Amino acid sequence: MRRFFDKALSIFLSFAFVCGMAGCSFRPAQETSDPDVYVIGFSQLGSESDWRIANTKSMNDTFANNPDYELVIDNARQQQENQFAAVRRYILEGVDFIIIAPTVEDGWQTILTEVHDAGIPVIIMDRSVAVDDEDLYLTNIGSDFLRQGNLAVEWLEDEIPEDTEIKILHLQGTIGATAQIQRTKALEDAVAKHPNWEITSQLYGDFTEAKAYEVVTDYLKENSDIDVLYSENDNMTFGAMRALDEAGISYGNGGQVKIITFDATKEALQYCHDGKINLCVECNPMFGPRVKELIENYRNGLPIPKHVYVDESAYTTQNITQEFVDSREY
Repeated sequence: MRRFFDKALSIFLSFAFVCGMAGCSFRPAQETSDPDVYVIGFSQLGSESDWRIANTKSMNDTFANNPDYELVIDNARQQQENQFAAVRRYILEGVDFIIIAPTVEDGWQTILTEVHDAGIPVIIMDRSVAVDDEDLYLTNIGSDFLRQGNLAVEWLEDEIPEDTEIKILHLQGTIGATAQIQRTKALEDAVAKHPNWEITSQLYGDFTEAKAYEVVTDYLKENSDIDVLYSENDNMTFGAMRALDEAGISYGNGGQVKIITFDATKEALQYCHDGKINLCVECNPMFGPRVKELIENYRNGLPIPKHVYVDESAYTTQNITQEFVDSREY
């Protein structure tokens, strides 16, 4: 195992990251001189949403109490340059493995080449990276975001009579992130096929509730003719719902606006069960156990697929129960 410097700084950063997020527990990694302990550096892009908090918690819960592993987490606060700094620090510290949840797809060629040259395997998690050589990372585990978007537009096609005109307000997440790119593509492709569908505006919500509330509130001051809200994550949806409430616009089952949201967190599913959200498309954040399995397969010399997709579904009021909502882990 490669270790060149004291890991105290990284352990402190890990503590500060997780303890700063509501609902996410943390136990500091155990200091040990045991060369068999496998050190994993995890560059998490931020804590911008309930999904991200659940994703970090899943990783921490998977590794925190395992004596064979030490997980060091750095919160990039949605800044790619912070991720570059964390990854370079992991290289200097000589960690055994690096996991990156990238802010956006572009810009990773140089830093991943540095990691590759250092001989450290990398898993790209949640989102994807655009690089010339996919051998720069071991595998990419995450969601099939295009499939998620297609599930949403297929549901809308079933809900809307073919000759009905609809106006769609589109709330986009972080521009350049894989989820934003693919969910946007699914909607834009569908609109191109349906001349009676119109995207009235694409608002930048940055995957956060506060930003979505701000931009939707401003939009509704001049435009209230909306039939569908297509929101690329739950937290943005919650901000938009608050803005719709303040504007006196009804939504959900029987309302003026049909709401499509992505993530299917527990809160969103409750709104869906209660008829306030029409469709929740699942984006599963519980990557921890699957990531651990991939790392152990790598250590045992087993083949690793280049792309690993997690299982996901879509939910409406008709196909979820209160019992299911109550059982949700995130």
